[in-house]
Amino acid sequence: MLNPSTSLREIGLASAELPFPPLAAPLHRPSATLPDRATTDALLDDDTSPVEWSEEDVVFLHWRLLQEVSHLADPDTPLEEKFDTLRWVFTEREKDGRPFSFVSCLRVVGCSPMSPIAYCGLVDAEELRDHIRNGVKAWFGQTLRRYPDWVREAVAINPAWIEARLAKNPQWINEQLKRMSTEGDLFA
Repeated sequence: MLNPSTSLREIGLASAELPFPPLAAPLHRPSATLPDRATTDALLDDDTSPVEWSEEDVVFLHWRLLQEVSHLADPDTPLEEKFDTLRWVFTEREKDGRPFSFVSCLRVVGCSPMSPIAYCGLVDAEELRDHIRNGVKAWFGQTLRRYPDWVREAVAINPAWIEARLAKNPQWINEQLKRMSTEGDLFA
């Protein structure tokens, strides 16, 4: 669920410019010889073998998580994904120091020499949150144009209710639309 202290009405978006480049293509990352398919399958099926993460892999994962923020401006990004990203960005401030929090990802990607972007130092998380807050209304508006009136009204009136339904079942809206097309709208 969204941070109760932050409603979607408070998180208003002016431009889609974000400080991190979009993930357009996979980065070229040199690697050792790849194992054959059978070896890979055996490793993936073995729940007891630990996964070895290099420091570069961990930094890249932080960067990849930050790429989710750029999807907020994409009208084709599903509502459930947008709610999930906003929940992560606007989580309670006491969680900012946890691994893979929004603030932690900004720090790791901005300061690590292994970052896939050029060094930019510490990024002010609150400034970036303000930028996102300023764009949310426009970003959601573009996405909601694809949905029927009842979905747009429900998001405007009670976004937390919609978010809770989508958190339980990301296909909830699609299921409702299908049900309405077969049964008709009981309230129309």
